[in-house]
Amino acid sequence: MMLKQILSKIPRKTFKSDNGDPILNNNLNGSCNGTPRAQNGNAASGKANATKRTSSAVFPTSVVAGIEPLVSFKDVPNSEKMNLFLSKLNLCCVTFDFYDPSKNTSEKDIKRHTLIELVDFVASGPTSKFPEPAIFAMCRMCSVNLFRVFPPNYRSGSGAENDDDEPMFDPSWTHLQIVYDLLLKFITSTSLDAKVAKKYIDHSFIVKLLDLFDSEDPRERECLKTILHRVYGKFMVHRPFIRKAMSNIFYRFVFETEKHNGIAELLEIFGSVISGFALPLKEEHKIFLWRALIPLHKPKSLGVYFQQLSYCITQFIDKEPKLASTVIKGLLKYWPITNSQKEVMFLGELEEILEATNMLEFQKIMIPLFSRIACCINNYHFQVAERALFLWNNDQILNLIGHNRGVILPIIFPALERNAQNHWNQAVLNLTLNVRKIFQEMDEPLFLECQMQFREDEAKLSLIAEQRKVNWERLENAADRLQPVTGNIAVLVTPSTPSVAC
Repeated sequence: MMLKQILSKIPRKTFKSDNGDPILNNNLNGSCNGTPRAQNGNAASGKANATKRTSSAVFPTSVVAGIEPLVSFKDVPNSEKMNLFLSKLNLCCVTFDFYDPSKNTSEKDIKRHTLIELVDFVASGPTSKFPEPAIFAMCRMCSVNLFRVFPPNYRSGSGAENDDDEPMFDPSWTHLQIVYDLLLKFITSTSLDAKVAKKYIDHSFIVKLLDLFDSEDPRERECLKTILHRVYGKFMVHRPFIRKAMSNIFYRFVFETEKHNGIAELLEIFGSVISGFALPLKEEHKIFLWRALIPLHKPKSLGVYFQQLSYCITQFIDKEPKLASTVIKGLLKYWPITNSQKEVMFLGELEEILEATNMLEFQKIMIPLFSRIACCINNYHFQVAERALFLWNNDQILNLIGHNRGVILPIIFPALERNAQNHWNQAVLNLTLNVRKIFQEMDEPLFLECQMQFREDEAKLSLIAEQRKVNWERLENAADRLQPVTGNIAVLVTPSTPSVAC
């Protein structure tokens, strides 16, 4: 009965194909279970002869028999084009196994041709608004073709941390690409009424769209990035939900899995979203900065999405400069101690932030900040030390340091002196001497005072080291005179006072 109702909407005259053979106007079953009507009109016979095929998307699988091409849009009157549009969408609900190129080759070609026809029809702009059944059919077709659970081997990587890994390409991309193109043109079409479409492009649809960002195929993630950005722009009612759903992906990535392929693309979308935030910033947006964006500096795979993350951070500071001190505190919280590559990236981002930082915010964090920079200057990895010393080449940062040299120089001076005396790398040594010269020319009395204080501190440290050596020798001599401890005798050891090192 359902089949007859759908077929009744299509004109029943016979049309000719390109080669002159007549094409019967038989339509696909209206449901998306992928069971097409048999060519001779005997549905029961078609179902009996159909065989199960596993789709490339893993879920759902479809029953595939012969598929007949539908008529072209140009061969039907305008009054019937929307019905034909529905019919073609229903036909495209059939999915195929693309892991075996030899299976269903003719059916795959028919479906691809039909998808291209749909793209051209939507791009041409129908004369009237898309009716609700058409919107529903479009969302259903996209759901069947796009939304899928990735096989376990898709998740075996560590968030594309290794740049040398070859990306995995989906064999069904020849169809997926056209479906994505169709969805994009449908969403951006002036014939789509957002007030009606929001019932079908709803929270569930958006969550499943976001789940696809974990695809290992970079081409798919690029398409998704464009589509989600258009959805965010067109459906204002869904904007808070989209931001919340993206936050949940970031939370899961940072605090649970550290495995996701689409973090860079999601951050790129959010970068353009942040630029549209109204001032003053809502508390919701500040919470997102502190709870989602700043913790994204923690994972090992930071290098994959660092550029996009850094852009989002600077966008927030450009919007509200008062957030600079908050961001720097967050960077210090997640500062890498044993990963030199990440440390170089942190120093690069720090320079960008300090360029946009005003004097008041700088003074709030300059003591812990330059304590960390002093550790970086003394780092034996020459790239870390070099990148830290390059901060003095920035005029804006040098101006901030110059106005607060009375606080900063006493913190940084010991690190500069130790580098000048002991660092193995000649480039680092030259940069250190240049920074010392800058401070000396900036305020020579303060420089000499710090130099004197450093020598006094070094003398005290030498004295303490000598006293420690004498104490250890005394203990060793006393131990030699004692009988060795035998048996199960407990020995009390007093723990030393813990200290924080760079």
